[in-house]
Amino acid sequence: MNPFLNTAIKAARLAGRVISYNAEQLDRLTVTAKGHADFVSEVDTKAEQEIIHTIKEAYPEHAIFAEESGKSAGNEFEWIIDPLDGTTNFLHGIPQFAVSIAMREKGVLKVAVVFDPIKDELFTAAKGEGALLNDRRIRVSGTNDMEYALLATGFPYKNMKNLDLWTDCFRSLLPETSGVRRAGSAALDLAWVAAGRYDGFWEFDLNAWDIAAGVLLIEEAGGMVSEVDGGRDHLLSGDIMAANPAIYRKILRKLTPVVQKYR
Repeated sequence: MNPFLNTAIKAARLAGRVISYNAEQLDRLTVTAKGHADFVSEVDTKAEQEIIHTIKEAYPEHAIFAEESGKSAGNEFEWIIDPLDGTTNFLHGIPQFAVSIAMREKGVLKVAVVFDPIKDELFTAAKGEGALLNDRRIRVSGTNDMEYALLATGFPYKNMKNLDLWTDCFRSLLPETSGVRRAGSAALDLAWVAAGRYDGFWEFDLNAWDIAAGVLLIEEAGGMVSEVDGGRDHLLSGDIMAANPAIYRKILRKLTPVVQKYR
């Protein structure tokens, strides 16, 4: 196995143990607000510490870019970490959250892991080697017709600057599809696109740690990823659209003029 991926899997499973254990005692947790509708619990912090310790034990010279502790300098290898994507779901006892870990070398994503500790679903990818779910190869869906497409999204909740933009995108897409879901974890939404459960996904104003692992999963599963108007800076801007190739092109045609109206 790819040694970087092996380390990411080990780190994700250790973080998953922290999360699963604490999911049974939510009433005892210390929770603080980082901002409006943006919470962090001691579980986020402990899970992140487990991940960073595991990575640094194997690769002490590597850089870290983590949600809770920020950036630490290193060489050309950088690990992008969200220890608990879907914290609000977790704190409400809703079993839709995940650990997300990606590693990039000189800006190029090389390995990705999204781990759902409740369902024990491990999504993994290594560049050029395909994507897996619990050791079974996965591919994006084969849906060609928007009428049969099931999409996922995340609406604004911390910053309302994109509320009108998101609403217009939603209004443009919903009548064309078989449905749109908002489950509360972008990392899992993207992993589910890679696994063919969703046909496409879009969202605005995310962070690199929310989406980096999901981006590589989708690319290695045969899907396409970009900004919502087709731009290539999704890891920097946080605006992302991903889908199987046929649905990607159709969503892009629908949303590009909507986005351009606001730019």
